[in-house]
Amino acid sequence: MAEPEEILEAVVQHFGPRPLQGKKVLVSAGPTREAIDPVRFISNGSTGTMGYAIARQAANLGAQVTLVSGPVALPEEGPWELIKVNSASEMFEAITTRSMVQDLIIMTAAVGDYQPVEVSTTKIKKEDKNLVLELGRTRDILKHLGDTKPKGQILVGFALETNDEEAHALGKMERKNLDFIVLNSLRDFGAGFGGTINKVIVFGRDGQKQSFALKGKVEVAADILDAVCKTIQQ
Repeated sequence: MAEPEEILEAVVQHFGPRPLQGKKVLVSAGPTREAIDPVRFISNGSTGTMGYAIARQAANLGAQVTLVSGPVALPEEGPWELIKVNSASEMFEAITTRSMVQDLIIMTAAVGDYQPVEVSTTKIKKEDKNLVLELGRTRDILKHLGDTKPKGQILVGFALETNDEEAHALGKMERKNLDFIVLNSLRDFGAGFGGTINKVIVFGRDGQKQSFALKGKVEVAADILDAVCKTIQQ
């Protein structure tokens, strides 16, 4: 017998509303890793939980989902085509080669902004002096998507901020030509990386602002997609 969660998901998929029926949806999730040497890397604390929840909810709403995931410790099987990547450059390639045929792209992945300019081919040994790493910029996936998105495609970004949160989020939405941006503030208890809960504000280009209470990430995923689907249905 299937697990209760699997039974519930099958019931929702069969009987629930399906506003994304026939739509192609790409979701990015998790962190990226930028190698320093064969055993060390630069990364961040993203677990991928939010992205995987959004991908599953999009499938429940009828979408054909492509999930581009950085390295996470989550079950890989799900109602999606899974593309596994490690670095920001690998994620850029995986997403941009598929982006033009998508109806909706939701970029939840915490993509690294910087990468080592030089990567050692052997393990760097400890010495009696500081190690200095020169870091260069990674390619901005979200900006590229905003600059190249086809007519009718909806692009959703995320912003994790520590100060002047709304101003930074709205500025990012404008600079990167997004249709929605989902704001997390690290000053809000429960928001950000890790854990099973989150607290978000969803801003739209039409000026809408929707603030949500602290909830489980599955519920947050439903809130985000509900806001997006209202635009699709208009």
